[in-house]
Amino acid sequence: MKTSGRARLTKAADALWHSRPRLCWDPSLGAQGRSRGRLCDKFTLRRHRRGRLCRSLILFGVLSVFSLSRTPSACAGEARAQAENEATPAAAAVETKASFFKTENKSVLVAIGVFACVFFGFLVQSKRGKSFYLRKIAGIAAIEEAVGRATEMGRPVVYVPGINEIEDIQTLASMAVLGHVSRMVADYDSSIIVPTRSPIVLSVCEETVKQSFAAAGRPDAYRPDNIRYLSGEQFAYTAGVDGIIMRERPAANIYLGGFFAESLILAETGFSSGAIQVAGTASIPQLPFFITACDYTLIAEEFYAASAYLSRDPKVISAIKTSDCLKVGILAALIVGLVLASFPRINPLWLAVFQGWF
Repeated sequence: MKTSGRARLTKAADALWHSRPRLCWDPSLGAQGRSRGRLCDKFTLRRHRRGRLCRSLILFGVLSVFSLSRTPSACAGEARAQAENEATPAAAAVETKASFFKTENKSVLVAIGVFACVFFGFLVQSKRGKSFYLRKIAGIAAIEEAVGRATEMGRPVVYVPGINEIEDIQTLASMAVLGHVSRMVADYDSSIIVPTRSPIVLSVCEETVKQSFAAAGRPDAYRPDNIRYLSGEQFAYTAGVDGIIMRERPAANIYLGGFFAESLILAETGFSSGAIQVAGTASIPQLPFFITACDYTLIAEEFYAASAYLSRDPKVISAIKTSDCLKVGILAALIVGLVLASFPRINPLWLAVFQGWF
């Protein structure tokens, strides 16, 4: 009578268990032998216990794999797969091969390569001393006028960096402009108040303003109490900024950053106080409120270009010029696609090739 595989494995496990080593001591050695025997049992028995545990786990795993791999459903599945392979021999000839990237995204790869080449080209030219033309932004030019007005009136400048966190691109762009405004305030011997909504933004604003005052040669004029944390709640922060505007009566209010529903509340409060107001944001729904209630507004990408306009950093200027060239290329591609799709007499092969790329 043939025994099953599971029975054979069980018998092998029992044999290993009964053949395990047993430790003993020789009574003829007396007390010294007993102590040595106990010492041997103490350290060796632990090792053999670990060995037995490992062997038991290995046998349990083998038994589990054997029992799971030979279930009736698995056998039926193997038989069904074998029958399908025999019925359709062409399916077995199908092979797959790996590729480095998806060919459907080749246009993205080409665009990234072109962008990188153009960027490094502008960067090399900028580092060699070539100056690139940047259109004059009226809102940035008005900041100096606003700071000068605050100095003449003896009132502070309120700078609101938005309500987003520090990882937001609008907040980072606002920090770059804040450094320039703080340097200008220090040169004019005026004061600046920066209310913040996030503790991390508070720390960044403190360091930015402090370094700007130190760079202007007036580190003693820096007042840490003017960099304030108000609240983490949106409208509580808005009410706090409105309170500062109504109490301090600043001569200039600068709103640069990410804003949401509080934009109109801030702008109207500043307008009622009679201050000159400069705003800028990339949030399209909030732009109409700033345009209506503020004297100057940086619209969308003008806000991002402000850092390049103020700092004249070669890397930032190269990025601005490269993005402009990329926009021109995208606009040209749209015009070509419109022409190919609008005139049916053109060979449709060209339209298919164009659609394959874009």
